[in-house]
Amino acid sequence: MTASLRVRRFGLTLHVLSSVGWLGGVGLALALAGTALLSDDESTVRSALIALDASGWWYLLPLSVASLTTGIVQSLITRWGLFNHYWIVAKLAINAFAALILLLYMQSLGHYAALAKNTATTLAELRDPSPLIHTIGALVLLVGATALSIYKPPGLTRRGYRARERSPGLDPPS
Repeated sequence: MTASLRVRRFGLTLHVLSSVGWLGGVGLALALAGTALLSDDESTVRSALIALDASGWWYLLPLSVASLTTGIVQSLITRWGLFNHYWIVAKLAINAFAALILLLYMQSLGHYAALAKNTATTLAELRDPSPLIHTIGALVLLVGATALSIYKPPGLTRRGYRARERSPGLDPPS
């Protein structure tokens, strides 16, 4: 099933905006997590951990879901297909994995924010490399997905080969 050019471009625009927004949000999270780990100012560390939790719920998580959803829709309304090319399957797996880990990690970010709000918590107790490590991991995954989108390495799945045999004129451009 393919949609009109106008619909495909609109879908691609939404997908790129949500994906770039998610990547930018991960950049912000990297700055906040680094600040929380490395700053010597207690109020700065507390603020960074609270902001990290809020940005996760209100920015990162919605954009991760939007990126995943628009990516699936985009592949379904174009000739690329969802399971025809290995690079699309890899992007889907990366996106779903990163979104799931983010959703699960939000509990930890809430815990760090609660510690930061508790004035009895010391600066040493607030320092944890986990948010920074998770953010670096997310950055690596999203940059990898971006590279797959740009380079589109060749390789059809079995389903892709069968689709090509049924409709050889429908191959997307390289």
